Amino acid sequence: MKPISVLWLGVIALALLLFFPNDQALAQSPQDTAAQRQQTQPYNNAPVWREVRKEGREHFTTIRGRETGVLVQTYGETWRELRNGWIVPIAALLIVAFACAIGIFYLGRGSIKVHDRPTGRLIQRFTVLERWTHWTMAISFCLLGVTGLVMMVGKYVLLPVIGYTLFAWLAQIAKNLHNFIGPVFLASVVLFAVMFVRDTLPHRYDFTWFLKAGGMVSGEHVPSGKFNAGEKLWFWGGVVVLASIACASGLVMDFPNFNQSRLVMILANVIHSVAAGFIMALSLFHIYMGSIGVEGAYEGMRYGYVDESWAKEHHQYWYDDVKAGKVQAGSAEGTPEAPRLVHAPTDPT
Repeated sequence: MKPISVLWLGVIALALLLFFPNDQALAQSPQDTAAQRQQTQPYNNAPVWREVRKEGREHFTTIRGRETGVLVQTYGETWRELRNGWIVPIAALLIVAFACAIGIFYLGRGSIKVHDRPTGRLIQRFTVLERWTHWTMAISFCLLGVTGLVMMVGKYVLLPVIGYTLFAWLAQIAKNLHNFIGPVFLASVVLFAVMFVRDTLPHRYDFTWFLKAGGMVSGEHVPSGKFNAGEKLWFWGGVVVLASIACASGLVMDFPNFNQSRLVMILANVIHSVAAGFIMALSLFHIYMGSIGVEGAYEGMRYGYVDESWAKEHHQYWYDDVKAGKVQAGSAEGTPEAPRLVHAPTDPT
């Protein structure tokens, strides 16, 4: 036989072997394949975990309950990457950016002071119950913010500084405080919203306040009601919307004994983190304006009284209504820190 013919026969035989494997190879079962893998790759458990990770497959566990048979949840890794890779850094950056912007604004503008001298005549701006509700909400919010930041960014900021042992104790304390203070904050938010919803309804003059930015940059006097447009925006956007979302999602995580699924808990955590990040960043401006940003604002919320010159300059429409008798408010003399009662309000609370 010629050498060329022998070569062609070899090529044809090789092709038949490649495209038409023998029956023994076809007859190999998955069990045989697994047995061979255990001999050649004794530590390769990838097929086992591939079966474990299959969506919708329940496995056997001695613990009985919802999803206890799900040994590995694939969307848990998705949540971890979303939280650590996007939510946490963006929230932290947003808070730092707002803090820096407020600092720059304060250095350039300074505290907004009252142009007229104090008259010594005081108007009651907030009742005792309103102030108690506000400070309960404010203090619980600050505690939630601090403990939430410990849990959110603590391992990136505090852990390298204080070490594993101290951070473990701090994180545990922060978690327990966060869980127990949350319902207190929720109750104060509901009461606060009911108290001030009437005074924070929008009016036409609020648009003028927005267009002129309340005169914070130009120094122009922009009249407003009992609450200006910025305070109303914080009330509806920060207290009613964002705080309600944070509270509702927080309750889902605070009480996991209502048989929530893992997916519900993950969604609640994502929503809670996003809402909390926004409200913490926005609250910095409210805290600034209510403390060192506007002269006399802190005293009004702490002691309940403001001087007539302050009321006229910052909330002229409310001042005019009080003087005209359209709005009932108590009056006093002296300073907001030490008022001498002249006329008690209709509702002393």
